[in-house]
Amino acid sequence: MNRPEQRALARRTLLAGAAAGVGSMWVGAGKAAADRGRGPVTQAAVDAEVARVERRLIALRRDLHLHPEAPGQERRTAAVVARELRAAGLTVTTGVGGHGVVGVLRGARPGRTVAYRADMDAVPPTDIVGTGPALDHVCGHDLHTAVAVGVAVVLARLREHVSGTVVFIFQPAEETLSGARAVIDTGVLERLGVEEIHALHCGPFPVGQFAVLPGYGMPGQDKAEVTLSGPNAADAARALAADIGSLATVTPPQSPADLERLVEDALTPDGPLTRFLAIRAVAQEAKVSVSYRCWPQERYLEVREAIRRAAAPYAGAVVRFPSEPFPALLCPERETRLLARHLRRTLGRDTVVTLHAAFPPFSGEDFALYMNRLPGTYTFLGVRAPDAPITTSYPHFPDFSPHEQAIGTGVRAMAGWIAERTHKG
Repeated sequence: MNRPEQRALARRTLLAGAAAGVGSMWVGAGKAAADRGRGPVTQAAVDAEVARVERRLIALRRDLHLHPEAPGQERRTAAVVARELRAAGLTVTTGVGGHGVVGVLRGARPGRTVAYRADMDAVPPTDIVGTGPALDHVCGHDLHTAVAVGVAVVLARLREHVSGTVVFIFQPAEETLSGARAVIDTGVLERLGVEEIHALHCGPFPVGQFAVLPGYGMPGQDKAEVTLSGPNAADAARALAADIGSLATVTPPQSPADLERLVEDALTPDGPLTRFLAIRAVAQEAKVSVSYRCWPQERYLEVREAIRRAAAPYAGAVVRFPSEPFPALLCPERETRLLARHLRRTLGRDTVVTLHAAFPPFSGEDFALYMNRLPGTYTFLGVRAPDAPITTSYPHFPDFSPHEQAIGTGVRAMAGWIAERTHKG
């Protein structure tokens, strides 16, 4: 069977599973099926509710996977999310920052207001490693959305035990780094009084495991343009592109072994990714287009100066930086360590590993814009199946195929964590 036939069969199988589970109401939505005493939410109660809804969440993820939508075009996904949140009893607002959806769950007890964010868009073909044939959910946003719906449903079913308010933000256009800004600009965070915000992202770690990044996160991005003049400008541009490219301290992975090494480097204290520069320079006629990511982000000024120095020997070179760098995502140490402690206590000591570097160095994350305004956490959710190639769990690779067991794991972790944060902070 060739690959197109395999993909068609996989889509038919997914569709059959999705059709069986999506479209019904959440049974018991808004009513705690666990112990109805007066205590706060317990992990045992969360686990019991997750067991009741996990199959439906898997079906939801499969449905979303079959209908990928481009950044800024998430109409169907938003409609599905809004339907599920309303069925669970949340107050829902649509059209937030484009096709964003905000669901509000108010607990029965006083407490703090905490947000949880999930991104909804799929990856355009040009952003799939090796360039894919079509738009596809190869960054796990369909799984992120299913986890967030699951957290909302579980906490809604335990509403009588929930303190404070939980704000669920389903964000459009993360892949273009524009959705977070659009949502923030609506004023929703201020209007609802959000005090902190949290998120998960699929990562190349064993299913059942979480990777935390205290003091680290994901790099931002900066861009430069260099124009050259003179009769040999095209040749000079190619030479300059090579000079600028040589500034890189880390290069994109070319093989699964390279990916495995990146993960190992990120887990190594004082390893090679603690400080890095990933840079790409492309010559087109008499122009060199440069994009780069670095860590720490304070290095932007240093890298800009290095680009200027590289261009200086070339006659007529004009260097321009068209915009301010997109900020890096920096995970606060205090909140991240609190989350790690919570996960080890509730899900097991071996469920958490600590990254000692920004990871991965070749992509950004607009959750950075929330974290620049609010404390919170950003954590990698392990989605790698046992014995599976690393490319099946590394976002943007064409064979990305996260283990669906990660959905229930993510819901168990985040429902318990969010309930704790609204309860006492």
